[in-house]
Amino acid sequence: MKLNTLKLIAMKKITFVFLLTLITTVYVSAQEINWLTLDEAIALQKKEPKKIMMDIYTNWCGPCKMLDKNTFQNKEVADYVNKHYYAVKLNGEGNDVVTYKDKAYGNPNYDPAKANRRNSAHELARYFQINAYPTVLFFDETAEVITPLRGYQTPPQLELYLKMFKNDDHKNIKTQDEFNTYYNAFKAEFKG
Repeated sequence: MKLNTLKLIAMKKITFVFLLTLITTVYVSAQEINWLTLDEAIALQKKEPKKIMMDIYTNWCGPCKMLDKNTFQNKEVADYVNKHYYAVKLNGEGNDVVTYKDKAYGNPNYDPAKANRRNSAHELARYFQINAYPTVLFFDETAEVITPLRGYQTPPQLELYLKMFKNDDHKNIKTQDEFNTYYNAFKAEFKG
């Protein structure tokens, strides 16, 4: 009986060490995007011009959580965004005050009791005409909106837009047929 108890204790210790190692490996391998506020990103643009990628999400949005977990924590996506963009998060129904083009935007109808349910839309989300979550909004180096990208995107799907906007390829695309040609010729490198 004592031998079985010792074996059980040893197995529990081995299992604990294995789980601890697994959790540490997963945590360390997950890459983080360096998220900023819009105010910080615009200030940085003045010193070192880069485009801005803004994730507009809500607390209740399932696809927003998937975008965070599956796409934004993908090492290739995070590395690319951190190198070539200023990344911003905006809760589309939150109550932060955000300045854009010298005007402060807030959410005067925000209800704290609804923080994790549908709430009033943030004034900046309304200004950008965001009506779906998640929406990834791209800005040029002078904080002018390039375009919104609505809905959940896998790493390879987002890669197309990250590279297209970073390289200014979008400036040569004027029609849906030209976009389709670009899309069909694009070779995704990100896994996911």
